[in-house]
Amino acid sequence: MTERNATIASRVGLHARPAAIFAEAAGEFDNLEITIARLGEPEDEAMDAASILSLMSLGASHGEVVVLRAEGAGADAALDRLVQILETDHDAE
Repeated sequence: MTERNATIASRVGLHARPAAIFAEAAGEFDNLEITIARLGEPEDEAMDAASILSLMSLGASHGEVVVLRAEGAGADAALDRLVQILETDHDAE
């Protein structure tokens, strides 16, 4: 299992536009099951990273740290890309 931590950079947190951008990117890795959870939450409470509804219900705020997990071929590259998306302030664009 590959794991990465990421800090939410968007000023509105992981809501609306940032969540849509992230979910779309996570969905591109259809060969991987990618999950997201707040740092410190049990692994079995992690949510589907490709689901915009899951991302919105996560309620991750600006500056909060989340944990991304994936397993399989290409997991390292996928998580590196997804961390980059979370650590970009999409509201500033």
